[in-house]
Amino acid sequence: MPYKWEINRMTSRFDGYMGKVLDINLSTGAIGEYPVSDEDRERFLGGRFLSTKIMWDELAPGIDPLSEENILIVMTSPLTGTGAPSTSRYDISAKSPLTGAVGHSNSGGNFGIRLKRAGWDGMIVRGKADKPVYIEVDQDQIQIRDAKKIWGMDTQAAQAAMGKGGTLAIGPAGENRVKFATVVSQERSHGRTGMGAVMGSKNLKGIVARGKCKIPIRDKKRFRKSVKKWTRMLKSHPATGDAAPRYGTAVFLTALSAGNALPTKNFSRGSYENADKISGQRLAEEYLVKNEGCVSCPIRCGRVVELDGKNVKGPEYEILCLMGSNLLIDDLEAIIRWNYELDLLGMDTITVGNLLGFAMELNEKGMWDSGIRFGRKENISAILEDIAHRRGVGSDLAEGVKFLSEKYGGIEFAAHVKGLEIAAYEPRASVGHGLGYATASRGACHLDGGYLVYLEVTGPITLNPLHLRSKPGWVILDQDLLAAISAGGNCLFTSWTFVPGIAFALSRFPWVAKTITWLLTLSWPVVDGLLKVPPFFMKLHLPLLPHSKVLKQVTGMKMDFGRFTRVGARGYTLERLFNLREGFSKQADTLPGRFTDEPLPESKKKSTVPIGKMLPKYYKLRGWDADGIPREKTLKKLGLKFAVPAVVKQ
Repeated sequence: MPYKWEINRMTSRFDGYMGKVLDINLSTGAIGEYPVSDEDRERFLGGRFLSTKIMWDELAPGIDPLSEENILIVMTSPLTGTGAPSTSRYDISAKSPLTGAVGHSNSGGNFGIRLKRAGWDGMIVRGKADKPVYIEVDQDQIQIRDAKKIWGMDTQAAQAAMGKGGTLAIGPAGENRVKFATVVSQERSHGRTGMGAVMGSKNLKGIVARGKCKIPIRDKKRFRKSVKKWTRMLKSHPATGDAAPRYGTAVFLTALSAGNALPTKNFSRGSYENADKISGQRLAEEYLVKNEGCVSCPIRCGRVVELDGKNVKGPEYEILCLMGSNLLIDDLEAIIRWNYELDLLGMDTITVGNLLGFAMELNEKGMWDSGIRFGRKENISAILEDIAHRRGVGSDLAEGVKFLSEKYGGIEFAAHVKGLEIAAYEPRASVGHGLGYATASRGACHLDGGYLVYLEVTGPITLNPLHLRSKPGWVILDQDLLAAISAGGNCLFTSWTFVPGIAFALSRFPWVAKTITWLLTLSWPVVDGLLKVPPFFMKLHLPLLPHSKVLKQVTGMKMDFGRFTRVGARGYTLERLFNLREGFSKQADTLPGRFTDEPLPESKKKSTVPIGKMLPKYYKLRGWDADGIPREKTLKKLGLKFAVPAVVKQ
């Protein structure tokens, strides 16, 4: 019999929330509600930060991420589904099986909106079912259903088999606990940190949600006015209204190659002579069928291409680079096929591109003959299947780059941080971005790291990419801001308007661009000072970043730019505490030797990433001590009433 719930009971004084979080134990079949306080809603908003708070409260240190003790959390945000620009976002979190650190992955798709329409802000899944199951949430009816018939299906077939509604599912990779397995909703992937493996470890194939509940909005009149204005701004901005819709996320690929920041041949170089053959421009001109976007997104950066006579999701920048230049392969049609295959199998494209590049270099150096070679594309589809099913060399590859480097050698050129493979930007050409990789909570993530490469290499106006003193403050500001945007429920691409549109026009004049770069780089004392200003003195909303204003209108919270960035700092510090408790000390905040010791070929100053020179200032500005441990006064300032954990292991 379906489990029935009192669906109309609200338990929050804030709007934007449905007021309830499901709590399901697959081991016992028990279904209940997890209590979330309004204090935590106000402190963490939603998404990854609210999930991290739950993991902090619920998980014992040192548990096996693939054991019954781990919990899987699906969490929406207050703006999810409200109709504000780019707010189909939601998060999946757990202790990561790939890294052992905090794991989270944000994505679009329709599941987050449908879960809220079903009356729930999120759900926690505990334990392990004794046979394959999927969960069905239909407003006041929650059922754990038999998934025997859909176990083994790819992500698209499994979603179709679960019926109408918001769906998410794992593929064969998740079922076989590949450490970087993804969760897919429609064609959008939760790619990073192995959340699909956690689902597979619980015998959970998927979840479907449906309902007709309305999402409450506090100030509807002002909210609608703000949304219209915000949408117009995004559509008229050169980055979000032209470049991203025209060329997708790969708009920067050739610029990154020109700036020596495009990973090439397992990150041994920063430029690729055939970059134009795998660029967003070529994809748009020769393969694009149409644009596509998530619900309520005016940017519409998604690519739809034709493959074998049907329209499918096209490749993003990360796979074009990491399965292209990083492998010395310039066959765009092959990359389109691999992108589709990886989504069906349910595997992270960033990790796979790194894995293949690392295996190719091991092969080239005579350290492991896996049959995987630079420039060879004929056997890659078969290798992807082998990884997903843990067959042959796929069994080792399924464990990730860190595992391979510890088994076969090559630690100095194994491109990962904390076990998470590096995203598709060469940090030696963008040292602030490198600092972001080293300090990001979940590992070498370009988004968690602050995405400073946009201000160092690809943007219309830039910081000096090799200037050291300016980077710690800028990295922290970007990390906190992007994290808060995500926790609130927006896609991070809405942050691109932070750079005014006029900058794109001014960048056409070299002397103007150089002057702005000089001034922006030397502005670091202002940025550092801004990080120390209490929220009380920043009671304003930035016109180019309407996120805080719209959050206030939706929720009724006391929200402004100061409080908004404080959410980012608070959540980031909580993630730091979680990682400390799991044994990640200061020594984990680093990069592989390739980036810190080997100068980047063809760079003017033979650049490396001097992590040791930037890290002390980064810690100090965050209010952490010399070992990267948050100080008691910092925790008090951020309202984190937790004891600082001892580091379990070095």
